[in-house]
Parts: sequence; C-alpha cells; structure tokens
Amino acid sequence: MPELLTGPPAEPLTVADLKDFLRITQDAEDALLGRLITTARQMVESAAARILLTQTWRVVRDAWPPSGLLLLPLAPAATIAAARLRHADGSETALPLNAFTLRGDRTPAVIALDKARLPAPDRRVGGIEFDLVLGYGETSQDVPGDLVQAVRLLAAHLHERREEAGVAGLLPEGVAALLRPYRMVRL
Repeated sequence: MPELLTGPPAEPLTVADLKDFLRITQDAEDALLGRLITTARQMVESAAARILLTQTWRVVRDAWPPSGLLLLPLAPAATIAAARLRHADGSETALPLNAFTLRGDRTPAVIALDKARLPAPDRRVGGIEFDLVLGYGETSQDVPGDLVQAVRLLAAHLHERREEAGVAGLLPEGVAALLRPYRMVRL
C-alpha cells in the first residue's frame, strides 16, 4: 500500500469554480466546499489509481521482482526522488538512482531495475523503499480535463447528498464514466 509523504500544492478545482458550478453565491459554505473538493479529488485518485497533482508517495517492497520490472500501483510517475534499503538493524542504505529506469508515462508505471547493481535486502518485510514524485503536474491546467470534471461532479454530488455522509456507495454514473478510460485492466 503506497504511503503519502507530501500532498498536492493545491486542488484541481477552486472553491470559486465549485460555487459557480453549484450556483452558490454566498460564502457561508466555503470551508465545507473546500473539504468536499479534497474528498472528491482523493476519491477520484483512488478510483482511477491516478494522482492528479504533484505529490510524493512512498512505495515499499519486500524483494526485487524476478522480472527486473517493478510495476507501480499509481500513475503517472514523474521521478524517483529516493531509493533505499532498510536493514534489519534499523539502518538504511541509499541506492544509486541511476540503477533504475522509470517509465512513468505508461499505465501501470514501471521501474526497470539494473539488478546487477542492487544488493538483496536483508530485511524480510519492507526492506526496499522508493520515494516517488507522482502526478500530472503542479496546477489544474496540467490535469486532464475529464479528471477535473470528475472531481467537480463528485464534489457536487457530495454537496447535494450531505445527509448521506458515511453511507457506502458507488460513484455516480457520470463520474464512473469519466474514470473508465483510466482504469488499469489486469489480464
């Protein structure tokens, strides 16, 4: 399970944008709308396995994959910020970043390993860590428009159905349709 280290610098949608979409003119609900935008972004990211705005995430593995290809659970991947081995005694060893080749523009994103240059981890569980910069970019203009629209529609849905908060349910069909092209299909 990836771990968020640094969240996005902003949201893909402003409170003013959502207020225009919902035709809200007063400012009384601005804080609520801001929280709904964040929640909607997180739900869209989770459903699509796509990170919208630049964030830093940690991916932990137990062993090097035999194929030499590490498939990442999230996309798009911009850079590998750090790679390290965590040892059984609690110490760590930085790994050379040039031992990895990132193909972050594909789904799933993949890291090709130069296994000849990489020592085996001596810790059975969680011995390999990658800190990755993920996301389409720093601003909402970098995010595909259909993903921004999915956030907008989902935030509006959450706003209009506040009384249903906490009730498990499916994404609204319009949001699900926007996210369908981004699904990772496993064969």
